[in-house]
Amino acid sequence: MLRRQEAVGPEGLPESGGVRIDARSAGWLGAMSSSSSGGMIVGLIQLVRPRQWVKNGFVFAPLVFAREFTNPASIKLSLLAFALFCAASSACYIVNDLHDIERDRRHPTKRFSRPLAAGRVSRGGALALLGLILAGLAVAAVFQPYVMAVIAGYLILNVAYTFVLKQQPVLDIFSIAIGFVLRICAGAVVLDLPLSGWMLITTLCLALYLAAVKRRQELLGSGSDGREVLEKYSPALIERYAEMSATGALVFYSLFVMSANQKLTATIPLVIFGLFRYWYVVERLGAGESPTDALLSDLPLLATVVAWVGVCAIVLYT
Repeated sequence: MLRRQEAVGPEGLPESGGVRIDARSAGWLGAMSSSSSGGMIVGLIQLVRPRQWVKNGFVFAPLVFAREFTNPASIKLSLLAFALFCAASSACYIVNDLHDIERDRRHPTKRFSRPLAAGRVSRGGALALLGLILAGLAVAAVFQPYVMAVIAGYLILNVAYTFVLKQQPVLDIFSIAIGFVLRICAGAVVLDLPLSGWMLITTLCLALYLAAVKRRQELLGSGSDGREVLEKYSPALIERYAEMSATGALVFYSLFVMSANQKLTATIPLVIFGLFRYWYVVERLGAGESPTDALLSDLPLLATVVAWVGVCAIVLYT
């Protein structure tokens, strides 16, 4: 390690002409200097959060339960709705990160993981990418007006969430959950299918469960430093929300599958195991602040989801 104390410039970095290098800073500075354009591209990719696109898989639920997954035309339409929702959700993430940039810089983990807060992407670059995505969605509205009407509702909800609703207790959790319900709606609308009330209420309860667990982990992890609304919650209150939502999701899902197709009752044990395993991952492994990361990082949980999809497909196909 080579270290020589020199004057420090803005942002805590040494002034030019001085040298202060350790293993971590050497690697970081080397990576930044090797390819600034490449680093910006990586930052822009991180800004749209492609890992979170797995949430948009709820768009495919109507395709599966309506037995349209063997119809190539229906598959193409569902993939289109999925892609449009991925673009819309990425636009919402950009708006959120632009709004929360200063708060994220004070967060123990987001100051490194969020590219705007970490300085890997400029405000101008983020705004340019946001404009490009919104322009693409506007063009899509010409060809898919009904799906885009649902997505427009999703965009309005998320803008309201970013600026107002996420500071309101209970409303913040319901805002997140309604976003998942709108994904189901988009999947049904693009296929011109009637909306299933059972599917909607099951999705709402499941999303409320995931949102409540997310808030619990944020509260336990960083207190109210990450979000002001966390001051108005307590771990015990949020745990009751999560337990009630999980129970509702299980009950409504069971009623849904038994009324739709008795053979789908075979998937109920998988749902129970999935809820149990997710809570284990949250409680014992410290995940849950990001449901997507919890799913993708835990092999038994991921295998349960794959098995559920497989059993549903086999039962409905036969």
